[in-house]
Amino acid sequence: MPDPIALGFDTSAAHCAAALLRGDTILAQSSEAMAKGQAERLFPLLEGLLAQAGLAWRDLDVIGVGIGPGNFTGIRIAVAASRGLALSLGIPAVGVAATEAAALDLPRPCRVVLPLHANQVVWQDFGTGGGDRPQQAAAGSLPPGPAQAAPAVPPAVAIARIALARRADPGPRPAPLYLRPADAAPARDAAPLILP
Repeated sequence: MPDPIALGFDTSAAHCAAALLRGDTILAQSSEAMAKGQAERLFPLLEGLLAQAGLAWRDLDVIGVGIGPGNFTGIRIAVAASRGLALSLGIPAVGVAATEAAALDLPRPCRVVLPLHANQVVWQDFGTGGGDRPQQAAAGSLPPGPAQAAPAVPPAVAIARIALARRADPGPRPAPLYLRPADAAPARDAAPLILP
């Protein structure tokens, strides 16, 4: 029986990144820096990876998606895409936090720190036994903890590998991981009147 095929992708940061794996083998990967435009770029990028590997959508066995923390709009783009693909293909989708992907293959204990915006970072400690979740803080104001480590695996590759490992027990459907409320506020105007 051939190794399962995973598609992992992430748009939670200023990039559109994706990787296609068969077991531990990377079939194709791409990461394009972009501050906006991920919604328009994601599916052409994914289709390009499939074509490069000589595969079709129906060949996928699992989808991994970056669920944040990160850019609100970018997270929603990737999560919605993963859920739609999983539903249409009848395969599991696995949500992976950005910090978990960044910590893949790093020696424990370690601290992962990822930049956000406005001098903010998201960080998480691994291997300390505390069951920590990602947290947000001002850069340079983190509490004492394990040594900070740089990611050893590109984000989309890490997401695909984690999805392969969780394929048999994917957990709940991917959902955005937000650390703070959205900047947008509800509309102050009354909703439009809907005519019969």
